[in-house]
Amino acid sequence: MHIQIVAVGKLKEKYLVQGIAEYAKRIGPYAKLDIVEVPDEQAPETMSAAEEERVKAKEGERILSKIKPDSHVVAMAIDGQMWTSDQLSDHLNKLATYGQSNVTFIIGGSNGLSEEVLRRADTKLSFGRITYPHQLIRLVLVEQVYRAFKIMRGEPYHR
Repeated sequence: MHIQIVAVGKLKEKYLVQGIAEYAKRIGPYAKLDIVEVPDEQAPETMSAAEEERVKAKEGERILSKIKPDSHVVAMAIDGQMWTSDQLSDHLNKLATYGQSNVTFIIGGSNGLSEEVLRRADTKLSFGRITYPHQLIRLVLVEQVYRAFKIMRGEPYHR
């Protein structure tokens, strides 16, 4: 299976980079993992609704350019479905079983995802109704993908 994570913005925090690198290494025996960063659109601190939509649209174009046509797309969105780790594992397992070996997870910027990106998504997933920094979601997502593979294989995972 090939897992791709397309995320807006450059990750700078050393502790997040190290955590993601650790889980990426752990995923290695189960799947190929690629993390693709697309630049965030420069924007003022306070924006009108129209300016916010423009920023999301620009970031959305960058995101969409990185998605393979045959990829199953999971958009991380606060209004998405909330799954348990077992449900995420089951979802990935079913995709692999039925020949969908390319999965792309999308993490938007601080303003969220454009409508175009959300329309391209096959699934919208949420890690809860609270707002997380989009940089932190990368770490949580990579950990959950690793956990999903461990669950899939019936292997123990430190709790």
